[in-house]
Amino acid sequence: MSLVPFDDRDGWIWLDGQFVAWREAKVHVLTHGLHYASAVFEGERMYGGEIFELTAHTERLFKSAEILDFEIPFTVAEIDQACKDVCARNGLTDAYIRPIAWRGSEMIGVSAQNTKIHVAVACWDWPSYFSPEEKAKGIRLTWAKYKRPSPETEPVHAKATGLYMICTISKHAAEKEGYTDAMMLDYRGYIAESTGSNVFFIKDGVIHTPTPDCFLNGITRQTVIKIARKKGFEVIERHIKPEELSTFSECFVVGSAAEVTPVAEIGEYRFRPGNISLSLMDDYARLVRRELVDA
Repeated sequence: MSLVPFDDRDGWIWLDGQFVAWREAKVHVLTHGLHYASAVFEGERMYGGEIFELTAHTERLFKSAEILDFEIPFTVAEIDQACKDVCARNGLTDAYIRPIAWRGSEMIGVSAQNTKIHVAVACWDWPSYFSPEEKAKGIRLTWAKYKRPSPETEPVHAKATGLYMICTISKHAAEKEGYTDAMMLDYRGYIAESTGSNVFFIKDGVIHTPTPDCFLNGITRQTVIKIARKKGFEVIERHIKPEELSTFSECFVVGSAAEVTPVAEIGEYRFRPGNISLSLMDDYARLVRRELVDA
């Protein structure tokens, strides 16, 4: 399949308050965000002309920037509007939206107090992260080499670019072995998340999910918990040991990109996409398209 490079496309990107032709939206090679990962971002989806949980995403972007010790030079409302406007400018009503904020090139070194903070918002047509066929039979995951770090070692609750370095390495390694993704443990050895989504397990009709104390409490994760509880399911947030996976019958991952996707395999453990996983997948799809009353 031929890939269209992301730097060579038609369209418009919102950059520092103005629309810039897609191919002209550039930064300098000595940008601090490139060298020191001083950047935060969001991933959100528009369905039928409405961006799901837009303000929640924007507020998390601002919180992430605060954690990384910089201030976004716009208001939450202005970034919300920029997300809507860039979709309209590109003629999209179903899209993936990527806001990002980063330190500029005024200083190159660990200290970067005098760098300008830049913000961009791009959007593009991006179908579900996993194909309908993969979702129907469940995706296959292996174990990641790297672990999610302790909150004492990294700003784990920021959606920061640097925290995804181990995700890229782990996903590449998984794909080389024929898997779709990799499951990461945390620094204590508990189940954490996949390289880009939160995870849920089902046992005897009860839903279990790892406590997000060293990784992002995803917006999709929070939404799915609300849907499940509204449907009458018990949802338990707790630390989960890898060896417990043999006791679970179903598993699924969730995220803005992944949406709700059943899992068939994590390493040596097997699961079968069942009624609970598939019903939550359908309910989430209906909710984001406003066919289901908000949970």
